[in-house]
Amino acid sequence: MRIAVLSDVHANLEAFRACLDNARLRGAERIVLLGDLVGYGADPVAVLELAMEEVSRGAVAILGNHDEAAAFDGPTGMNDIAALAIAWTRRRLGPAHRAFIAGLPLTHEEEGRLYVHAEASAPARWRYVTDAEAARRSMEAVAAHITVCGHVHKPALYSLGDTGKLTGFRPVAGAPVPLGRGRHWLAVVGAVGQPRDGDPSACYLMIETTPLQATWLRVPYDVAAAAEKIRAAGLPAALAERLFVGR
Repeated sequence: MRIAVLSDVHANLEAFRACLDNARLRGAERIVLLGDLVGYGADPVAVLELAMEEVSRGAVAILGNHDEAAAFDGPTGMNDIAALAIAWTRRRLGPAHRAFIAGLPLTHEEEGRLYVHAEASAPARWRYVTDAEAARRSMEAVAAHITVCGHVHKPALYSLGDTGKLTGFRPVAGAPVPLGRGRHWLAVVGAVGQPRDGDPSACYLMIETTPLQATWLRVPYDVAAAAEKIRAAGLPAALAERLFVGR
């Protein structure tokens, strides 16, 4: 089976559609959405409705911290730009969108794979997996052979052996990585809608179960169109500008 894992869409409809189309062209049989469907971008309603359509057809969707902040009133605890985007997003969501977000789980596990938006030892705390210590904490807290998370916007892969030795590296786009059965693995997907690794193209992960391997894929999309929508909506200009540089 081929499983396409998409994370951190952030209301970027152009990037979302491009990744879904690419995944299906590559034979994806299952879609997993790892959260943060909204926030930052100018198409929260269209992105949520497309996600709802995917879920109705069998996709899995997980709650992200920006989703949670947008669906429920109250302080966000985010920086000023992110909080402004959440306030803008809240005014555009209807009851059906809020209900969809409210029904999203923090985790989903199947066939030895755990899907979660943030660090897996305490998903509701929204901690980032940015280093070996966080990766170890996440893997040691779960029984899954493979943990797949988002939240960071930068692709990464960590593995933990039975002896406690942990390794980590930045995967190369398009290069399959075998996921050996003798180790625990943690894959950080990267971002569909707002990459922060210096590559502005959208990023998603394809997991193949036979043979078991993971491949990070980059997909060009109409960055200019997504950025212009952000400017036209009156959202902070920095949210548009960063799309061009992937930072």
